[in-house]
Amino acid sequence: MSDVGLAVPAPTRARVPWPVWFVALGAVWGCSFWWIKLGLRALSPVDVAFARLGTGALTLVVLSLLTRSAPPRRFSTWAHLFVVAILLNSVPFTLFSVGETHVSAVLAGLINATTPLTTLIVVLFVLRYEQPRVTVVAGLGVGLVGVVILIGVGRGFGASQWTGVAACLGAVVCYGFGFAYARRHLSDTAHSPIALATGQVLCGALQLAPFALLVGHVRAHPPLSSFLGLGALGVLGTGVAYVMNFHLVRHAPASVVSSVTYLTPVFAAIVGVAFLGESLTWNEPAGALVILTGAALAQGRVRRRTPRRASDGADSG
Repeated sequence: MSDVGLAVPAPTRARVPWPVWFVALGAVWGCSFWWIKLGLRALSPVDVAFARLGTGALTLVVLSLLTRSAPPRRFSTWAHLFVVAILLNSVPFTLFSVGETHVSAVLAGLINATTPLTTLIVVLFVLRYEQPRVTVVAGLGVGLVGVVILIGVGRGFGASQWTGVAACLGAVVCYGFGFAYARRHLSDTAHSPIALATGQVLCGALQLAPFALLVGHVRAHPPLSSFLGLGALGVLGTGVAYVMNFHLVRHAPASVVSSVTYLTPVFAAIVGVAFLGESLTWNEPAGALVILTGAALAQGRVRRRTPRRASDGADSG
């Protein structure tokens, strides 16, 4: 996700084909919802988010040193990174952790599929950075129908489940504002994506540190799997994933990079069912499919093919 708002260079050749990085990144981000669930068995939601950011920050600092990525020096850049960290890291990570105390990792991962829709809504109708087109509005309408199907409106959620759904949707709304803000204020910086990601995650960790100290706590007799999940969440999901995303930006076609969002909910559903024993009702994959179809339509990925006329190429001989 760190490529949002950054200039995307032309694809270059790499030793490892970009489809491998594409699938790996989708898998890591999809597994993040499973790792959050594991972390919640040992820590409170705030602690899980802080542990994720703290471990991710340490990982990115090491990677920045290895790649000699100089940190930003201008105060204005750090100010923008601080805001982006609130919108893309500290608040949504906490909200997803809160949400997963009430709903399944599968549902949380599928709700995350609405990120492209919320980003478009913020860009077009809240901040009004762009003018909406008919296809975009149609895609948003389709996507919102998918949200209704996904959360099973009328299925009889209890108050606790609605709290979880609201928290996950709140996290996605934060992503929408965060991506729009990053595109507006960090797209023309000369710093490498790794340097920006390191500064952003560091800011997020610092933002949550006081809350983790005040309201966080460790549950009695935490299982080892919880700490393994937290380690994977921080090192892979919030550290290495940024580098994988940067590699994908450099070597894959521009139209492919943002498509990782379409792969993430697939892995979230697979690992939630396989490793957590969660159930998958018909409306969840159906709603996610409608959401992703609406997002693809709104992003211009679904185009009507016009039939070739008989005269096209008829006079070539």
